Amino acid sequence: MEKFFYYAPLIIAVFIFFIQFRVFVTPEQLEKKHREVITECKLEFSPRTLVTDLKERLDRMEEKIDKLLNNITR
Repeated sequence: MEKFFYYAPLIIAVFIFFIQFRVFVTPEQLEKKHREVITECKLEFSPRTLVTDLKERLDRMEEKIDKLLNNITR
């Protein structure tokens, strides 16, 4: 027990450092940040289904353009 009293100021200083610089987060803070990240992702990125649908449409358009070009050059 005397060792704890000897190192008590150091232990308190380390805990204050952790609290001041927010080394550890609470589950509430983590959940809040998680929601923020999800919201930002929804605003900036497209869903995979939409991207694949657009790719399929572009492929179809490319085929139609190729057909038109073939018919024009004949």
